[in-house]
Amino acid sequence: MPPVSPVTVGSDPSHTATAALRQLLDLLAADAPVEHLAQPAARARAAGADPSEQAVIDEATRTALDIHRTLAQRRRREAELAALFDTASDLAALRDLDAVLRAIVHRARTLLGTDTAYMTLNDPTADDTFMRVTAGSVSAKFQQLRLAMGEGLGGLVAQTARPYASTDYRTDRRFKHTGTIDEGVDEEGLRGILGVPLRVGRRVIGVLFAGDRAPRDFTPEAIALLSSLADHAAVAIDGARLLEETRSALVELNAANETARAHSEDLHRAADAHDRLTDLVLRGGDVDDVTREIAALLGGGLAVHDADGTELARLGTGPVRPPEQGIEASRRGGRAVPVGGNWVCAVLAGPELLGSLVLTDRADLTDADRRLFERAGMVTALLLLLRRSVAEAEDRVRGELLDDLLTAQSPGSHRNIGSLTLRARKLDINLTQPHAVLVLNCDPDLRSRLLIEAARRARTLGGLAGTRNGHTVLLAPTTTPGPLAQELAQGLSRGLGTPITVGAAGPGTGPEHLPDTYDEARRCLEALEALGRTGTGAGLADLGFLGVLLGDRADIHGYVDRVLGPVLAYDAQRGTELARTLSAYYDHGASLARAKDALHVHVNTVVQRLDRVAQLLGPDWNTPGKALEIQVALSLHHLAQNPLHGHRAGSGDRRRGPNAELEQGG
Repeated sequence: MPPVSPVTVGSDPSHTATAALRQLLDLLAADAPVEHLAQPAARARAAGADPSEQAVIDEATRTALDIHRTLAQRRRREAELAALFDTASDLAALRDLDAVLRAIVHRARTLLGTDTAYMTLNDPTADDTFMRVTAGSVSAKFQQLRLAMGEGLGGLVAQTARPYASTDYRTDRRFKHTGTIDEGVDEEGLRGILGVPLRVGRRVIGVLFAGDRAPRDFTPEAIALLSSLADHAAVAIDGARLLEETRSALVELNAANETARAHSEDLHRAADAHDRLTDLVLRGGDVDDVTREIAALLGGGLAVHDADGTELARLGTGPVRPPEQGIEASRRGGRAVPVGGNWVCAVLAGPELLGSLVLTDRADLTDADRRLFERAGMVTALLLLLRRSVAEAEDRVRGELLDDLLTAQSPGSHRNIGSLTLRARKLDINLTQPHAVLVLNCDPDLRSRLLIEAARRARTLGGLAGTRNGHTVLLAPTTTPGPLAQELAQGLSRGLGTPITVGAAGPGTGPEHLPDTYDEARRCLEALEALGRTGTGAGLADLGFLGVLLGDRADIHGYVDRVLGPVLAYDAQRGTELARTLSAYYDHGASLARAKDALHVHVNTVVQRLDRVAQLLGPDWNTPGKALEIQVALSLHHLAQNPLHGHRAGSGDRRRGPNAELEQGG
């Protein structure tokens, strides 16, 4: 700063004033501190300047002070504008939204020289504003604040889109104070707070704040400066947001294009596979051919089963048990499902389960391959339906033969046994082997499905199936109709989900007796239903003496042998009289004393014989049910041995010594 020449007193007043004015101009030009501008006037006064001259100097001093203040304000404004320009340039160079936000609050804190700066952004969904980024903050609670519109200084700014300043927030009652906001502000220690809106057009997207931890009176210039920064910041935020949205949209678009391309490839591959499989079926391919093609397409092992779990084909894997729960899950959802490292697909025709596919060694099946696997299930369903249609046509022929075999000869007509035998032989049915007739019954609404299943079982067994008098009838080669009836009742009940009752009769050979066998099987079915044994299966022999009563050609000898066989064999081998003792015992009301009198033996002999019976027939031989069957068998055996006499074996006509039984080892 140049030296200031002293003011000469006593000279021309105009000269003195001129010198002082020159000194003030030199001080202003030198950008002297404001306190130096008062020195010329002070010197003139100390030197005893003329009052008029002093007044001129004082007025010039005031003007110089105004000029100095104006120049300082302009310099500060220029600095602020330069800072804003630098801020705009910095923000324009940023592309990351988080980086833009951090730069804004950092620049706000620097420009206003505050302890903190922070920004809240509006959440249109929640209709509130939340803390997005801070600079200089030390309170976690403050950094996590959310303000409803109209709450606190920030909520009011966000709602009204106008700047608000508070010299001391704690005592300022212009705002709606809430406990949560006040706790956060107190924990941060803020007192003076200035908030200005971030606007894009007419839309407020948030609020920019500057805050001090001591009371502060924010000047209009500070408010204007922060508002200008907020305007730049809002544009930068919106630009960064649009850029992020554009990038996200491009990423999504690229992903969508990639998905569409992959989907198109998958569709082309699936359509090609579907065409190949369908063409294979229409050219007469069998399950083995389709299995081979599917396994090649999917690159794994494959097993195909029917609805009952019977394996139809298998390739590239060992025996696989079809998982019932997995099949049911696939059936309900209509999609292939993973089960224990394998994939399972139900083969469906509408709601009807035709079978299942099990794909092995492909635990990592992609969505495209999964859809391809499901298409394979559809083609397999088509193949099985075609097979069933052919089978149903054959079943009609078989059903007609079965109906003729079971129809009794009417008066005046003639059953051509040779023709029936020849027709059966053309269908690989050998009637010279023992055959049983089984009559099946279920809910009327399910009879059509029962016929389909019975026909399938008949083909497996090498027999015939059809309908007769509202029932499903099965002719099957077997010597054990009872166990077969039980097996069919259990399997068909489980497969159809409803009780299936099966009555059986036979076996017999040749077509001559089949009508009578059918009638017996029908009566066996009626007996089961009358006894409340719905959902079970049995043959006449399984019904005990009731089966004997129901049968037209009752197997009396077979019944007697089943009930009394061990006793009769023992008598025959050892010459004992266990059967006669049993007859006497029952004829005399199960009285040992009366039985020994009728037999003319000692009571101990009767006891020993009955102990032997218990060993041969079992300890329950004298229970009511078993006793009834034994008595019936004894009567039938006696009648068979003495057809023209009503004489009972227990009448005492055969007399032996009291020790005869012991002598025979009885």
